[in-house]
Amino acid sequence: MFGRFMPREGRFFELFNAHAEQTVIGARSLRNLVDALGSEGAGVRTLADEVSMIESRADAITRDTVRLLHTTFITPLDRDEIHRLISRMDDILDLIESSALSLSLYDVRRPTPEVRQLVDIIVSCCDRVKSAVALVSDTGSIEAMIKTCDEIDRLESDADRVMRNAIGRLFRDEQDMRELIRMKAIYEVLESVTDACQAVGNILEGIALENT
Repeated sequence: MFGRFMPREGRFFELFNAHAEQTVIGARSLRNLVDALGSEGAGVRTLADEVSMIESRADAITRDTVRLLHTTFITPLDRDEIHRLISRMDDILDLIESSALSLSLYDVRRPTPEVRQLVDIIVSCCDRVKSAVALVSDTGSIEAMIKTCDEIDRLESDADRVMRNAIGRLFRDEQDMRELIRMKAIYEVLESVTDACQAVGNILEGIALENT
């Protein structure tokens, strides 16, 4: 009965793209934070705060998307797909923020090669999430979206391998139990960012396949 008073479709694709842009900015800020580890001054803390600000901007986009979902009569995608997609996209930045805060609060002074590898993979994953999200509104780019989602899967597998090798080396070589616990937690939260990217990729691939 209220349908005729509600907007049709809405600007969901615009919001998806805006959120994906913040995700890429957050990932690159995380890499800047890792590059700053061990430097003097408040650079790392400032960069962690910057990541938190980016996450807050993305949260606002998520809230706008959910509000729009509740006030739109006809949506361009299934309502559940829209909600799952924006929620899983938000998970990526939540975990990027957790990674940045962990690196800062745990006072990591020197990034290991594996930390750098994981952060580089995170940036690549987020770039591809952004690329895939941009294709959601283009029904002629289904193959390109599926290919991009396959790349996200591959990157997640790379991150998983790097994490396993890093933790294995910790248990072999690290004598300080506190350092072992600290770095294990860092590796796990960094790898979880790529898990979240894979979850988004899976949703996008499902959307693409439904439209073939």
